[in-house]
Amino acid sequence: MFDIHGFEEADTGKEHVVLSMGKVNDGEPVLARVHSECLTGDALFSMRCDCGPQLETALRRIARERRGMVLYLRQEGRGIGLLNKLKAYNLQDQGADTVEANEQLGFEADQRSYSICKAMFSHLGVKSVRLMTNNPRKVQALEDLGVSVVERLELHTGHNPHNSRYLSTKAGKLGHLFDM
Repeated sequence: MFDIHGFEEADTGKEHVVLSMGKVNDGEPVLARVHSECLTGDALFSMRCDCGPQLETALRRIARERRGMVLYLRQEGRGIGLLNKLKAYNLQDQGADTVEANEQLGFEADQRSYSICKAMFSHLGVKSVRLMTNNPRKVQALEDLGVSVVERLELHTGHNPHNSRYLSTKAGKLGHLFDM
C-alpha cells in the first residue's frame, strides 16, 4: 500500500506526485527514485526505452523494504513534452539518436529540472536518500538542492533489442552509468 501526495509547481503549473510507503521522515536515508514521466514507457509499455521497467522495479524494491518513495515528475521526453517526444521518435526512425533528435527539434539533450524535488522531500521530512538511478546528473541535482544522496543504487532493467541504441546513447552522450 502506497500513499500518494500531490504537488503543483508554482512556476509552471505542472502537477507532480510522490508515492510513499512507510515512515519516511524518521531521519534515516530513504530508498527513493526520482522518475520523469514517460507515457509511452510507463503506461503503453514501449520497448524503445527502459522507463516502465525502471518505475516498476523501483516500486517493487520499495515494497520489499516496506519503506521508500517515488517522486513522479511531469517532464515527458526529458522535458520536451509528449508531442515533441513523438516527433523525436520519428527522427529516431530516420537515423537520429535520442540526443540528436531533441537537438534537431531545437531542444537541449535534456531539459529536465529537479527543483520541485526540494519541496517534495521537505514536505515529507526527508533529508537523505538512497537513490535508485543510473544518472549521475540526477545525483548532482539533488545534492545541489540540499538533499544528501548517501548511496546511488543502479537500476539495470528493461534492456531489449529495441532500445539498445537508446541505452548506448544514454551512456555515451548523457553519462548514465551502466554496462552495455
